[in-house]
Amino acid sequence: GLLYSILLFVKSYSSNKAANRWLSFYLLLCVLYIFPWMAGFAGWYGQQPYRDILFYIPFQLLFLIGPVIFFYVQSLLNPSFKLHIKTYWHFAPAAIYFIYSLVIVITDKLVLKKYYFLADGSDKDFDTWYQTAGFISMFFYFIASIRYYNLYKKLMLQVISYADEVLFKWVRNFLIAFSSVLIFNIILFIFSTIFNLHYTNIWWYYLGFSITFYYIAVNGYSNAIITKMPFSTNVFLAKPQLLLPNFKQNNNDTAAIETDFIDIVEDEEIATTKPSEELIVWKNKIEELITTQKLYENPELSLPDMAKKLKTNVSVLSKTINKSFGMNFNDFINKYRIKAVVAMLQNGEHKNQTLLGIAFECGFNSKATFNRAFKKFNGTAPKDWILENE
Repeated sequence: GLLYSILLFVKSYSSNKAANRWLSFYLLLCVLYIFPWMAGFAGWYGQQPYRDILFYIPFQLLFLIGPVIFFYVQSLLNPSFKLHIKTYWHFAPAAIYFIYSLVIVITDKLVLKKYYFLADGSDKDFDTWYQTAGFISMFFYFIASIRYYNLYKKLMLQVISYADEVLFKWVRNFLIAFSSVLIFNIILFIFSTIFNLHYTNIWWYYLGFSITFYYIAVNGYSNAIITKMPFSTNVFLAKPQLLLPNFKQNNNDTAAIETDFIDIVEDEEIATTKPSEELIVWKNKIEELITTQKLYENPELSLPDMAKKLKTNVSVLSKTINKSFGMNFNDFINKYRIKAVVAMLQNGEHKNQTLLGIAFECGFNSKATFNRAFKKFNGTAPKDWILENE
């Protein structure tokens, strides 16, 4: 675990990806978390100076694990994510516990020069109140991370035409892996309460924990997906808005990049009301732009790109596509791509080039995305469609 932490830290500078630094920090916290258990069975609690090292150094930094996971998910999904002064409050509980540990060291080792806080002969890292508070903290940030990830997925469907490629199954798997640790913890607490388990009987929990963070280390290190769409949001609001890059035209006919808020739209909210006359005007402009310039052929087309060409803001286009066409931006562009594919198939292009080549020519950038979109809009797989229409 420590080796992978170091490798990720080095990789973060060679790749200039903050997400690798956050994951490196998380793995280091995992190493520290399991260290007292391993060192304890190696005899450290039974002899000095190792006993005092385990007693006075807070190895299980439970109040740090949650925020680090939360910021790792954000840095992985959002290229514009940075820590600000307002976000430092997330580290306040960890700082308070560090001060508490420092007070214990000063009191016992420097002032009284005897065990006072640790007179009961137990490691304060394993106090029930601290373990419980730490679990609550991790659970809170786990829920916040899930919420952030879900908002990200919905946003990508609304603003880019290649959403399938950046939905980050790794983040989903990472959160599932971390949730297994929380579930292990709950099961351990229940069994310990009911059966009054001796500490030696919970070795399987640490085994499961080790397997989980090995999985996270290996797969996190190999993750190569990069997201390019910057945004800003607050997951703690009831209905967060998302801040996106926005193109606007000034009075002097010069371009200016500003920012614009758009609302996350749930699937059931799309096309539930009739579009206004203004949106109908924008609908016609969008259709004309798409068909005349064939924007769908750009595999990395985004809503800000279209807003720039139409000299408007992303919120107007997002509302227009949702309410006038009854779908999100990703499906809207993929529908045009599928129409172009079908037109080429009807012209017999599949006899001159591969099906995947046709898909790429029409704007798709992966076989899986093409197959899913084709079946969604035509009700059958591409090869089956060809057999039925030949």
